[in-house]
Amino acid sequence: MADFLANFYPWVKSLHIISVISWMAGLLYLPRLFVNHVEHGPIGSETSEVFKGMEERLMRIIMAPAMIATWVFGLMLAFTPGIVDWSSAYPWVKAIMVSSMTGYHHWLIKVRKEFAADQNTLPAKTYRIANEVPSLLMIVIVVMIVVKPF
Repeated sequence: MADFLANFYPWVKSLHIISVISWMAGLLYLPRLFVNHVEHGPIGSETSEVFKGMEERLMRIIMAPAMIATWVFGLMLAFTPGIVDWSSAYPWVKAIMVSSMTGYHHWLIKVRKEFAADQNTLPAKTYRIANEVPSLLMIVIVVMIVVKPF
């Protein structure tokens, strides 16, 4: 298995980056949909139903597969011999941040289900603020993997 991972490292790394970009796109877009849903899609309206469909498709077709692929390819990279210095702190900090990103993704799943059931209680401002979470996590993740500060 180690030989496979080493031989296909550039391909796995490419697929990981593609997956991360796709996942991040969804993590940044879905909260914006929630903002617009709150502000322009009153319960029972045709607009609300359109937002529900957009939110569900984004989660099911883009975000969920991209998250799974990010994890699969990321773990493949992590287990490629000689790539990660596990005695340093940076891979552990990155792992915590990626786990936090996954937790945020699951919170978005919960919120989407609340919108689908016409049970959202949060204001648009909450989703505007929440929209910054993946960006902050991404900054830490990228610095950890590129700069490896500690």
